[in-house]
Amino acid sequence: MDEKSATRDRILQAAMTRIKHYGYGKTTMAEIAADCDMSPGNIYRFFEAKIDIAEAMARKHYAEEHTAMAQVGRRKDWPADKRLKEMLLKRMRENFQMFSDNAKILEVAEVLARERPVFMNELIALERVGITAVIQEGMDAGIFAKGDAEFMAEMLQAATVKFGIPQLISRLTLQKLEREFDGVMSLVLQGLYARADAPAAKARAKQDATT
Repeated sequence: MDEKSATRDRILQAAMTRIKHYGYGKTTMAEIAADCDMSPGNIYRFFEAKIDIAEAMARKHYAEEHTAMAQVGRRKDWPADKRLKEMLLKRMRENFQMFSDNAKILEVAEVLARERPVFMNELIALERVGITAVIQEGMDAGIFAKGDAEFMAEMLQAATVKFGIPQLISRLTLQKLEREFDGVMSLVLQGLYARADAPAAKARAKQDATT
């Protein structure tokens, strides 16, 4: 890692530590710079504004999230329907836990959703690539009905948007969110299944619910 990248990482770590404690709104660029033992002017060589630091923090988090989801998506020992559900369930549980443990970080997500919608749409599009691949594999295997895999992935995202960053939309407990998630995914998967596979799909869904 070169010196510039190392300094950027140090700034991001300092910003994360301060925001976790004080919140995004009460954190200033000057304070982050002081935590990094640099002048307020010097920090602007790396980030033009505090919102850019917030976006960089989010990019780092979502890169790790997408890697974890992709690992689930590539599990060939699971059928496509199970992989699809487990990818999104893993994301929901881990984000719920992160924002429960670090409530002030939620403010960063709120600010980015409001002030950087293009960035948020970019993340959604990136996630859709992995979902599309799993749906296409399900179609090729005869589990899902043939169709436009990318469109179906987009509709799946629309149906499950509440579960991406749960605390951004609701204040439900994880148990209640999991109940809603199971219901929504059951409806979505029933729509995706190839009709001839419906009985087997129902049996798999029942088995998954007990494991």
